[in-house]
Amino acid sequence: MVGPPTRVGYGRPVPDAPPKAPVTAAEPLTRRVLAAEVGLVLGVSFAASALYALIRYVGVLTRPGPVRAQVARLNTSAAPGRPWLDLALQLADIVTGLVPVLLAVHLLGRHGGGRRVIGLDGRHPRPDLAQGALLAAGIGGLGLGFYLLAWHSGANLTVAPSSLPDVWWRVPVLVLSACQNGLAEEVIVTGYLLVRLRELGVAPGRALATSALLRGSYHLYQGLGGFAGNLAMGLLFARLFQRNGRVLPLVIAHSLIDTVAFVGYVLLVGKVSWIPAPR
Repeated sequence: MVGPPTRVGYGRPVPDAPPKAPVTAAEPLTRRVLAAEVGLVLGVSFAASALYALIRYVGVLTRPGPVRAQVARLNTSAAPGRPWLDLALQLADIVTGLVPVLLAVHLLGRHGGGRRVIGLDGRHPRPDLAQGALLAAGIGGLGLGFYLLAWHSGANLTVAPSSLPDVWWRVPVLVLSACQNGLAEEVIVTGYLLVRLRELGVAPGRALATSALLRGSYHLYQGLGGFAGNLAMGLLFARLFQRNGRVLPLVIAHSLIDTVAFVGYVLLVGKVSWIPAPR
C-alpha cells in the first residue's frame, strides 16, 4: 500500500523540489528592437514583393517591344485543366497570404495596443462601411481612368486582373483574393507600419512618404503607371489613417476596389472596347 506524501516533520526525507525553469529576461523594447521587428515583418511581406516587382520591371524594360504590349497577370490558374486542385491551391495561397497580417497584429498585441491601435475592430461599423464605400467609389473611378491614361501613354503594361478558368468558383475566389489584398496591404503597409514608425520617432511626413513609396514599389511590376497610381493612393490612405487612426475603412475600400476590378474584368473583357485585353 502506498503511504501518504512525504511531509516536513514526519521524520522522512523531503524529496527535492523539481528544478525551476530559468527565467529569461525580456529584451528591452529599444529602437533597435522595434526597427528589427519592422524589417522582419516587411521582409516576409511587402518589402519582398517590392524586390520581386523591381526585378520584374527590369525584365520588362529589357525585353524587346513596347511596355504596354506586355501583360501583368494577377489571378492566374495554379493547375490548368485540374479545377479542384486549382481551387485548393488558390485557397491555400489566400490563407497563407494572411499569415503576415496575423503576425503584425500579434506583434501589435504584445506591444502597441493590438488591433484597436490601428482601428481594426467593430467599434464603428456603419461609419467605417460608409467611408470605405465612398473611398472605393471615388478612388476606383480615378484609378481606372489613370490606368487607361498610363496604358495609352505606353507607361504601363496591360493588366489582366484574372485569367482563372471559367468554373463555378472563379468569382468567389476573386472576391476572397480582393479581400486578402485589402487586409494585407492596409493592415501592414498602412496601420502597422505607421504605428511603428511613430513609435520610432519618425516624423509624420516622412512616415507617410515611406508607406506610400512602399505601396508604389510593390506595384512596379505593372509599370510606371501602376507605381504612380498606387503611390498616390498610398499618400491618401496613409494621411487618412494618421488623421483618424482607423484602418478598417481602408480595408473595406481596398477590398471593394479590387473586387470590382477583378470581377468587372471577367464580365467585361472582350465585350467592351475600352478595356485593354492581352494579345
